Amino acid sequence: MRVDLFDFELPPERIALRPASPRDSARLLAVRGGELSDHVVAELPGLLRPGDVLVFNDTRVIPAQLEGRRGGAKIGATLHKREGPRSWRAFLRNSKRVREGDRIDFGEGVAAVATGKNAHGSALLTFEGEEPVELLLERAGRMPLPPYIAGRRSADDRDREDYQTMFAREEGAVAAPTAALHFTPRLMEALAEAGIGHETLTLHVGAGTFLPVKAEDTADHRMHSEWGRIPAEVAGRLNAARAAGGRIVAVGTTSLRLLESAADEAGRVGAFEGDTAIFITPGYRFRAVDGLVTNFHLPRSTLFMLVSALMGLETMQAAYAYAIGAGYRFYSYGDSSLLLP
Repeated sequence: MRVDLFDFELPPERIALRPASPRDSARLLAVRGGELSDHVVAELPGLLRPGDVLVFNDTRVIPAQLEGRRGGAKIGATLHKREGPRSWRAFLRNSKRVREGDRIDFGEGVAAVATGKNAHGSALLTFEGEEPVELLLERAGRMPLPPYIAGRRSADDRDREDYQTMFAREEGAVAAPTAALHFTPRLMEALAEAGIGHETLTLHVGAGTFLPVKAEDTADHRMHSEWGRIPAEVAGRLNAARAAGGRIVAVGTTSLRLLESAADEAGRVGAFEGDTAIFITPGYRFRAVDGLVTNFHLPRSTLFMLVSALMGLETMQAAYAYAIGAGYRFYSYGDSSLLLP
């Protein structure tokens, strides 16, 4: 499909720079078929059915944004995929100033050697020393805010809490599974009282999620791979819930992509551990997921393509036009939507 079909105009003032407080007070646009209705996230228990199961991503964001120097040159690095105990694939800023084998000093006693450069400005960084890389990043790194926020303000101490979900447990993401930022212990209690279950899986979100689609046709776009895991016992409970008539509602596109990667043709979810580069566009037949809770996404992005595949392009174009006109807040710290085909 032509990528320009997924374009739309978004006023800059619709981009949220901070999350709603409390988190579950964010607005929520319910899209059921072609019907739209306005809510807040705290009303979600009344919008789902007993027996439904919400599936969350329990990945934890690491301080993956680094600023360093190679000689006199300033070099920025955004880690996006772990390749070994001390090695991370990273997007480099000012990458032309880095040669094979160069040492980049990130300060605070943190340095890495760059190898395996490619034409996309990416390199393999191998961190020096014996301290765990996680400790080095806590010392020298910053939270990797999305470029549409980072371009308007700097990351600060608030983001270390704001940019983590209440489910964050497994360290390794360089972007938050932002749909789950709206959930609070209070809301989870209300969901449980309404007979709505929940499960967690792990997908370590990479910085590739923010890369623009430069191809003119979706068939020519290559997705970056991300590592994920679904334990066998979680898969078994999801299959049982669906067999009993419950709906599987992914919280976030990351959860949805991993569930679809792990499902067979009959829609049964299997245990999964490994990389996925699944790219979902209109025409895709969904197997594992019956609905989605997600934020509002970028024009021409793979995520807007995904929600258009789930609901239909015309439906999502109309929903986004309504959301823009009604003052919904967009992107990572913005408002939410409930999509039920």
